[in-house]
Amino acid sequence: MASVKNIKEFAELAGVSTATASRALTGSGRVSEETRKRIAALAEKLGYQPNVAARNLRTQRTMTIGVLVPLGHEALQHLSDPFFNTMTGFLADAFAERGYDLLLSRVIPRNDRWIDRFIGSGRVDGIIVVGQSDQFHVIETVSRRYAPMVVWGGHAPGQHHCSIGSNNRLGGRMAALHLVERGCRRIAYAGPVEGSEFGDRVDGARLAVQETGLASLTAIPTHFEPDAAYADLRQKLGALPEMPDGIVAGSDVTAISVIRALRDLGRSVPDDVRVVGYDGLPIGEHMAPPISTIDQQLRHGADLLTQTLLRRIAGEETTSQQIEPQLIVRAST
Repeated sequence: MASVKNIKEFAELAGVSTATASRALTGSGRVSEETRKRIAALAEKLGYQPNVAARNLRTQRTMTIGVLVPLGHEALQHLSDPFFNTMTGFLADAFAERGYDLLLSRVIPRNDRWIDRFIGSGRVDGIIVVGQSDQFHVIETVSRRYAPMVVWGGHAPGQHHCSIGSNNRLGGRMAALHLVERGCRRIAYAGPVEGSEFGDRVDGARLAVQETGLASLTAIPTHFEPDAAYADLRQKLGALPEMPDGIVAGSDVTAISVIRALRDLGRSVPDDVRVVGYDGLPIGEHMAPPISTIDQQLRHGADLLTQTLLRRIAGEETTSQQIEPQLIVRAST
């Protein structure tokens, strides 16, 4: 087996340029997946490890991506939330395959400088923001002077920052239409209502009700943290003059709190009330009953976030993309 001392010798054995070999070993988006896999297999066979410290010094790269989770809308929420666990897990897998580490931070915005602190630290090559929360204006301002940033979230007309996310208005509409088709006439939306993503979900549900002319919609704002959401819902649902027969939850985690509150109020799901969640998290399939949900296709979203950010780090222009959500029907409806 050949002994390889440096990237130049390795590139010669691989039959590619030094630049291509380096890009493939660092996961650059400018190398095809087929080439990257072939070169990675050769490196493993030869036992070749690039000198990471020397490469980083030469390229002025840290090979680290900052993943920021702003919680301006809900300070009670934690990174242990199943949505964040799922999304950051997919991101970690996607970036690890390309030689990058993640620096994960939960941010409670106290001022408009929370992204700038990471940019100025010199610890990351680029930033992914998971969720726009109520920080749209901050993200928008920073994006005009800092290019290597991609956001998981909605897309607004005239938006400057690059975002990848599901079509939340369409998702909310799909959830409410599903309930109407199941015979529900008193529909409620339960969950956060602030922030562009959740606001779009409420608007989509309201649009579906207006389109059909067959049902009414009541918005029930709640916290996102499960115990706080449960307390909200138990009180607010119990105070309604008439119980909804269908509920669109703002997330799968909120749907679990909805079902718990309904049971305490003597209502059965789906016999008395049908419930649709939002996100498509694996946990929903294992609940009793399994929860119908609007699937955001988070794995696909994480792949798009990864590819798009690496392109922006390389200086390429990118555009925002919206993923069409999918309805998954289970026993809760």
